[in-house]
Amino acid sequence: MGVEGKERQRDLETGAQVLSGNMGKTIQRLRKAYNLSLSELAEQSGVAKSIISQIERNETNPTLATIWRLSQALDVSIERVLASADEEPFIEKSSKADTPILVSDDGKMKLAIIGWIKTIEWLQWYDVQSEPGGVLDSDSHQRGSVECLSVLEGEFEVEVGGVTQQAKAGESLRYRCDRPHSVRCIGNTPGRATMVCILKAAVMD
Repeated sequence: MGVEGKERQRDLETGAQVLSGNMGKTIQRLRKAYNLSLSELAEQSGVAKSIISQIERNETNPTLATIWRLSQALDVSIERVLASADEEPFIEKSSKADTPILVSDDGKMKLAIIGWIKTIEWLQWYDVQSEPGGVLDSDSHQRGSVECLSVLEGEFEVEVGGVTQQAKAGESLRYRCDRPHSVRCIGNTPGRATMVCILKAAVMD
């Protein structure tokens, strides 16, 4: 192999490593966004737990079939999984089909993950839509975390540590979410809100 051939091979290997590294980070962020363990993602995707762990740590180059299975389990397009962070445009557009949706246990409240996937470990935000009576019960987030619920339509109430507060359209509730908390859509009409969660907040007055 000539000098040019060796340089080409080196460029290909470098490019593959960069792509694999970005893909691993994307899969890890999506998995954490869904609060899935490695075992749970393995069960939903049919990909071995050890393989997923290696992908997230950039220790292996997965096959296209493996990437497809993970993208299906994480409800995101394969293009999004393969996107290179260094080549992403400053203006990024996500389609409705590419937006992950979380559903409350009662099936009445849906949270679309509209925040940037790269900030999911410290800043999360959601578009919340609920039928009347919908309830979202959440476990504690990291100590110091704060959540903000801004009501756009209908009426919601939040309960944290035995304290309950209500908010109507145009009002917001900010509360500690480092303890079990519940969000409810009260009244007889559907509700909609924006929810922002700041994990490990440095300061809280």
